[in-house]
Amino acid sequence: MPPRISLAFLPTPVQKITYKDYPLIIKRDDLTGMETTGNKIRKLEYILADALARKAEIIFTTGGEQSNHARATVAACRSLGLDVKLFLWGEPKEEVTGNIFIDRFLGADIRYLSYEEFLRSEEIMKEEAEKLAAEGKKVYIVPEGGSSSEGITGYIRFWDELESQMNLAGLDEVYVAAGSGGTVSGLLIGAALKDIPVKINAVSVLYEASVLEKKVMHILESFIAAYAPDMRLPLHQFEIIGGYSAEGYKQISNEKVTVLKDFAMKTGIILDPVYTGKAFFALQDRCINGGEKKNILFLHTGGLFGVFEKNREYLQL
Repeated sequence: MPPRISLAFLPTPVQKITYKDYPLIIKRDDLTGMETTGNKIRKLEYILADALARKAEIIFTTGGEQSNHARATVAACRSLGLDVKLFLWGEPKEEVTGNIFIDRFLGADIRYLSYEEFLRSEEIMKEEAEKLAAEGKKVYIVPEGGSSSEGITGYIRFWDELESQMNLAGLDEVYVAAGSGGTVSGLLIGAALKDIPVKINAVSVLYEASVLEKKVMHILESFIAAYAPDMRLPLHQFEIIGGYSAEGYKQISNEKVTVLKDFAMKTGIILDPVYTGKAFFALQDRCINGGEKKNILFLHTGGLFGVFEKNREYLQL
């Protein structure tokens, strides 16, 4: 397994709640830190360990303008004395809030991309890295969402932590939001290594389900080739759930906000508009609203700073 540096506040709590008479287990990975809150810091512990081992001076990464991954990367890099440049899908604004506020406050160099440019952001980062390399600078490129063979190790080892907190034998399913596919890839490999017969439901919030499936398979194949060539994955325990981000990656419907408001009022837990809110809406739609009661773990991957970008939508209902 790749080396690790300690950046996250672990272990994160396991919280048992009941919502609409449906029992749920919530793994609070929104509590991995403050500036680094969310699931991305688990990945960055391995990614930045690799970057430091390679004597990197500048970290490049990409995402949306409210990217949780980008914000966590900037904060983690500052703590390690690394410079960072972000390649973000969006447009510059005079007044900013949420994740992009923290990016700018922490002095990240930002290049804004159109959506078409974002789709080839890996290529753009490589081109800029080559220019800096010609000047003698060492650049380390972190893919979208930290979804690399090193990064997913954070969620492979996630199961060791969870096993120390609860009995995994009775766990039926996991629900998790999926953007670039790294978290769910790590969960799937980790469950396979520990022979945990749990179904992992990945709620796609950015890509069509077929596109996300290809991304996940690429991540899985890359990791297995590098670290576990004899591994066979139980893909029957894995489902990509599409159709819950029809309003768009950066948007959230009034119907979903209504659900998130009710959930927050009854539990005190706030879910974000891009990732966890849509994943929870899928969980409610498929299970809580009259579905068969199962032992379900909802992985709260953070995103609180993104709520402030949608304050009008959250407060109008």
